[in-house]
Amino acid sequence: MKYTQLGRTGLKVSRLVLGTMNFGPQTDEADSHAIMDAALDAGINFFDTANVYGWGENKGRTESIIGNWFAGGGERRDKVVLATKVYGNMGTDGEAWPNHDKLSALNIRRAVDASLKRLRTDHIDLYQFHHVDRNTPFDEIWQAVDTLVQQGKILYVGSSNFPGYKIAQANEAAARRAGTIGLVSEQCLYNLAERRAEMEVIPAAQEYGLGVIPWSPLHGGVLGGVIKKQVEGGRRASGRSADALADSATRARIQSYEDLLDKHGLEPGEVALAWLLTRPGVTGPIVGPRTGEQLESALRAVELELGEELLAGLGEIFPGPGPSPEAFAW
Repeated sequence: MKYTQLGRTGLKVSRLVLGTMNFGPQTDEADSHAIMDAALDAGINFFDTANVYGWGENKGRTESIIGNWFAGGGERRDKVVLATKVYGNMGTDGEAWPNHDKLSALNIRRAVDASLKRLRTDHIDLYQFHHVDRNTPFDEIWQAVDTLVQQGKILYVGSSNFPGYKIAQANEAAARRAGTIGLVSEQCLYNLAERRAEMEVIPAAQEYGLGVIPWSPLHGGVLGGVIKKQVEGGRRASGRSADALADSATRARIQSYEDLLDKHGLEPGEVALAWLLTRPGVTGPIVGPRTGEQLESALRAVELELGEELLAGLGEIFPGPGPSPEAFAW
């Protein structure tokens, strides 16, 4: 496994992030524990979750699965850089009681304690804001964060799904507070097929020293060889893949992508991950394996070297927006 610093911090993390969103809803506890064992054995030390994972009446279930794994011992907790998130409504009936969601100081305090209990640990390494809260000022948010850092309950703070201007606002507010480090990472939608983050989010993250953690690196399976799987295995596309293939222009682009990689003898999903590892500012993509085989495929991507010819071909099929602000200013 290869490692890098998380943004401007001294924290060293693996270049693949183990996403756990499937633990519980799609992968049972025993298989989830096996995947975490395999990830740790392979050198992945960066695990990502969220308090709402498990979804519906099972919100919090994913954190509990991870906590039970930590309780198995073997220095698992000490070896893992643990990231979770706060924002979502944790009510099982779909309606939040006032102050039981978003980023008020009260909810942040409540949510941290609940996550710590489910995760069976005394601290969270990276506590992430799952979404922008337009109604809570950053001065209040940072006051709550500073208290939690002083209490030893969290170490670093990151954002998720923040636009560039909110990253700037958050860190400018932090800069006004003595001893507040501010955001150190941003978790955003970013992949070959979805490059809008290059317009504002990634430039802002780089300017403020945030590590970029892309989620959905295969764009919901679109970049994982979806057409080939349909032809060879008779598998029907669903979700984002089905929506993408329903558009003739997008289907043609995906077909060109798969044809290019077939020419080079490479697997589409592995190339999509390897491409992200070449992008400036990217710490590592989140991979969410449902099986051990999917984890093994993701691990191969770390060692995959993409030549200039292949990178150029990928850029022709999936052109980015171009440098900011030139791409939209003139």
